[in-house]
Amino acid sequence: IEYIGRIDQQVKVRGYRIELSEIEVRLAQLADVHDAAVTAVEDKAGNTALCAYVAPQQDDIEALKAALKDTLPDYMVPAFWVEMDELPVTANGKIDKKALPAPDIEAGSAAYKAPETEMETLLSDIWQEVLGLDQIGISDNFFTLGGDSIKGIQMASRLNQHGYKLEMKDLFQHPT
Repeated sequence: IEYIGRIDQQVKVRGYRIELSEIEVRLAQLADVHDAAVTAVEDKAGNTALCAYVAPQQDDIEALKAALKDTLPDYMVPAFWVEMDELPVTANGKIDKKALPAPDIEAGSAAYKAPETEMETLLSDIWQEVLGLDQIGISDNFFTLGGDSIKGIQMASRLNQHGYKLEMKDLFQHPT
């Protein structure tokens, strides 16, 4: 499959304009994927996030995520994944995106691990305040939970009030 640059649905995620078809093509190029579709969904924080629907040949979604991360920038890797035996199609054989099931938004975050240190508790409290969420653990990903560069700056400002300095490059390199 070759991506020929056709204009498909574009969405804006974390400040980047993304063509969903580009991600679909990359997924379809993976050896273990029989069929794939990507849609934009609203996450727990009300932000736009990507959701991949895949019909894999093996039951290893984590391997698919890792393979996709090798070929696409982080902001283009879907936050949510739905594994299906086969994707629904329209009468003319195209994927019927309207018939795709809604993803489990709660499954988008890592298993909850409570903060253990004073610093982890401070960071968790600030993330909860900035992201508008009730519970954030130490394994949760800032960007998967709806964080973006603006919210990162808000978080850095709040950390600065407590005497800590956070640079945006550090947040992008270490989002958990």
